[in-house]
Amino acid sequence: MLPLRDIIPFILQAQLSLLINPLFWLLVLLVGYQYRRVARLKQELFGAGGEPVWQYTLVATFHGLLGGLGGSFVMVLVGVSLSDIGIGYLWGVALFLMLFSPRFLCFSYAGGIISLVSLLSGWPRVDVPHLLGLVAVLHMVEAVLIRISGHMGAVPVYTEHRGQVVGAFNMQKFWPIPIAALALVSLPPWLEVGGVVPMPDWWPLIRPEAMPDPEDALFVILPVAAGLGYGDVAVTTSPEQKSRVSARHLAVYSLLLLGLAIAASYFRPLVWVAALFAPLGHEWTIWLGRRVEEKGQPFYVFTEGGARILDVTKNSAAARLGLRSGDIILEVNGFPVTGRASLAEAVAAGEGRLEVRFYQRESGQERVAATYKDPVEALGTILVPEPGDKPQVELSTRGWLPRWWRQRKG
Repeated sequence: MLPLRDIIPFILQAQLSLLINPLFWLLVLLVGYQYRRVARLKQELFGAGGEPVWQYTLVATFHGLLGGLGGSFVMVLVGVSLSDIGIGYLWGVALFLMLFSPRFLCFSYAGGIISLVSLLSGWPRVDVPHLLGLVAVLHMVEAVLIRISGHMGAVPVYTEHRGQVVGAFNMQKFWPIPIAALALVSLPPWLEVGGVVPMPDWWPLIRPEAMPDPEDALFVILPVAAGLGYGDVAVTTSPEQKSRVSARHLAVYSLLLLGLAIAASYFRPLVWVAALFAPLGHEWTIWLGRRVEEKGQPFYVFTEGGARILDVTKNSAAARLGLRSGDIILEVNGFPVTGRASLAEAVAAGEGRLEVRFYQRESGQERVAATYKDPVEALGTILVPEPGDKPQVELSTRGWLPRWWRQRKG
């Protein structure tokens, strides 16, 4: 058995050392800046202000702490070592790939490319199983975070889908991750080491190319600050359903990649399979998500029998009424509602009093709710696009380099 009771204090100590490190809180500020950009986009598109940026940042940091704690245990359990895996190369290649497409800013592509180049040419010299094990664990943490909070704070947008302007949700999430990882350090012969935790014979699961003699080298636990991000679009499903499916696909990918990394450390020819699976398997998860979107029907579309809601502003009159995304407003104060204009007229005629009859998507039944609002207070609903509306955003995956080349040619 793994001596967890002895290892836990080292993991917690590594995480606590990051919590008092200014670099980690700089990462938190960067995450907060990203959420501010997302909130600004929603305000620019629909005039919906008042999004709790600080709340999103704190929740993301809390989830990141939990994800980092879980990821630390997995890192130590399988024995992923940061030694000789080319962390600098990993970041460099990932940033270069981002120039072609933002979705390539992912260690699965960079790790696969570095592994294949190393296997083909011998440079850079990296321990491929440990490099891909790191990629697998980070994606495992990401899958859990997407499942927990990937749908939170999704931004409603109007976009084009199969030649039709439809409502959708642009899902952008960011998490600061304090994680504990292993590193192999050489010991001078004169150094006396204390606090050593004896590990079982089967550990580590991912074997280094040459297991060190415990008298010459030891694995130590080091704190590492990382950031994870998730971007997706929900057109034919709700953000909750989209994040659930994306998390499931990513979890399967991470488990398969981790299994290949472990197997490759024992049977070295499998490193080729693992190196190829890192980018191709990730492309497979993206293809599965796109396939769902291509086969499904757009969900947030105009309906003749009422006003379908795309999103509801927090702490608004609509939120007090219990209106949710996907609900259809049928009547307001006894006036039938068929779209944006008739809804505004009916709300203005009520002079602050609101009695709304609506179809509730969640229950599949009609409901009636009432509340009062200040005459200058907005209702707080964002409706799906109506006939004649234009798309607000182009959901493109092109990076800076293709865009620059297109402008140069055009």
